[in-house]
Parts: sequence; structure tokens; C-alpha cells
Amino acid sequence: MGTMRANVFKDVNKIGLEDRPIPKAGPGEAVIKVTLTTICATDVHIMKGEYPVRVGQIIGHEPIGVIHELGEGVSGYKVGERVAINAITPRGQCEYCLSANWAQCGGFLGGWKMGNTIDGAQADYVKIPNAQANLTPIPDELSDEDVLFTTDIFSTGLSDAESADIQVGDSVAVFGQGPIGLCATAGAKLKGASLIITVDTVPSRMDMSKKMGADIVLDFKKGDPVKEIMKITNGRGVDVAIEAIGLQESFENCVRCTRVGGTISSIGVYPAQLGNIGVPLQDFGYGIADKKIVSTLCPGGKERMRRLISLIKNERVNLKQLITHWFSLDEIEEAYRIFSNQLDGVIKVAIKTSF
Repeated sequence: MGTMRANVFKDVNKIGLEDRPIPKAGPGEAVIKVTLTTICATDVHIMKGEYPVRVGQIIGHEPIGVIHELGEGVSGYKVGERVAINAITPRGQCEYCLSANWAQCGGFLGGWKMGNTIDGAQADYVKIPNAQANLTPIPDELSDEDVLFTTDIFSTGLSDAESADIQVGDSVAVFGQGPIGLCATAGAKLKGASLIITVDTVPSRMDMSKKMGADIVLDFKKGDPVKEIMKITNGRGVDVAIEAIGLQESFENCVRCTRVGGTISSIGVYPAQLGNIGVPLQDFGYGIADKKIVSTLCPGGKERMRRLISLIKNERVNLKQLITHWFSLDEIEEAYRIFSNQLDGVIKVAIKTSF
């Protein structure tokens, strides 16, 4: 059995590469040789101890690669085939999957396994559970970087727009234009929003927001975004407000800027240290203003991925432009430093296992 490099959670604010055995595929599983992966904001929460995983856990959940080994019972694929795998790997057979709650496969947050409850994808190889339901072939005409963000942030951002049930002609505000927020902006455009207002303060992200579909970009350091949104909408408020940061303040702002009967769609990961999220009761109409709060975790599975990849293939969205920095796997700690501290205009990093 050979060894591989793997990025491991060692302690709060301490990660790094270790040599680990290359995994073996059991029944229903596949082992993927990772060619490209990335860092998610959730990985940063893990590194900082804000989301708990076991010490020694290989982290990361967004792999692009080629099939290295197929376990018994996995059919229709071949070794060497290029595939993408979503961060959420449902088995497709439990009560939750059959009710279309793919992200909650097996129960509360159960669909997210890689880098959470099993070893993840920031490594030379990763083992994929329930492979029959989760391996998605990549069309020859698309590169690895074309489809990299279908593995999580695009699926997640789009699902935020889907959960909010954005209708053609709706007005939408998106708080936060990090990678997830940018994909939520793209999702709102794909869903037919007629006005998209985004809120951030980082110049590179504000510029990218326009490229992803924003009509108006507000800098929250230059004025109260809620007042600006209410002014833009003539006091009505937006139909949908999306919280894509994971902060109490931005959550409250979403409640405040939605119209009567509007929807607050929450996708930000709230750190455990934050405690409970509070709702501003007056702006929520004391519970009787018909405002709705929905939350979502990105759906997974190969059919979801097929659809997302089809959007890219047919040029409905350009995700490759979100990559601002490239690193090798050996440079993973530097990649975390740049990404987690939002240095050098970073939006999203790409991690290649070799150059």
C-alpha cells in the first residue's frame, strides 16, 4: 500500500500535510486521484475550531480528479475517467434522500461527509462513499477549473436562490460577496431576478459581483445598506434577502430590508461561538408580517452535478473567473493564510496536487 500527502486538522489554527496510506475502495466506494481542489470558508471555520472535527481528520470536500479504483458494485464508470464530486454525497435511498432533502442524508447534516465525518479531499487521493450516486463525468470540452466550483459553492449559492423560491422579476439583496455570496448572486440572476443588490466592502469582490450579475453593489462601510436598499426599492423592501456571511448583523439586515411577505434565505455558516441567532422582532412584524426564513445546505449527487456542469457547458455561468490564486498541495498552509485572511484580493484559490 502506497502513501499520499494529506492536509490534516491538528489543533485550533493548526493544519498541515502528513503522509497517509492511499485509501482502498470497499463495496460501493471509489477512490479518486485528486487533480484539483480548493479551500472553502467552512474549512477555515474548521481550522479556527469554530466547527468541530476530530484531530487527525483530513479536511476538504471539493474534489476534481480521475477514478483510481472502483469498489464492488459500482458500475458504469471506468478507471482513469475524469469526474467531479459534490461536497454532499447522499446515498439516495434513505427517507431524507427520497424526500429530496439530499444534504440531510441519514439525518441532521448527514450528507456532508468528506472532511467532516470521513477523510476529505485536500489530499492526493480521496475515498468517495456511495460512489454510484456521486461520481459525475466531466465533458471532454471542459477543464478541471471550469467545473471546480460545482463541487460546493455554486451548488450552495444556487440552492440559496432556489430555497428562496425567487420568481421572475423579483428584487433580491445578497449580503456578502465572498465565494458563496457571489454564487448566490449568479443564482439569483439564473432564477430571473430583475434587480440584484449586493453588499460588501472588499474591492475585488465588489468588482466580481457585477460580473456575476449584480445590478447595484453597496459598500457597507460607506453607508447603512438597509437604508440604501429601502431607498432603491421606494420603501417597499426586496422580495428576497440572502444572508451569505454567517453574522448576526447581516442576518438582521436581511430581516429589515425584506418586504412584507418577503423571504430571508440563510446560507452563511454561523460559528458555534456566536451562540443563538436573534431575530429583530419589530422588523419581523412580531412574527405576523408573513416574512419567511429558510435555510439550506447544497444538494449533492450526480444528477445535481450533471445539471450544474450543463450550465457551464452551455455558457450560462462562468465560474472559472472566481479563481484568483493557484497553489500546489505542498503550499496548502500558505493558501489557507491567503484565503482565510482575505489577502492580495483573493476570491477563491485552486489547489493542484501537482504542476
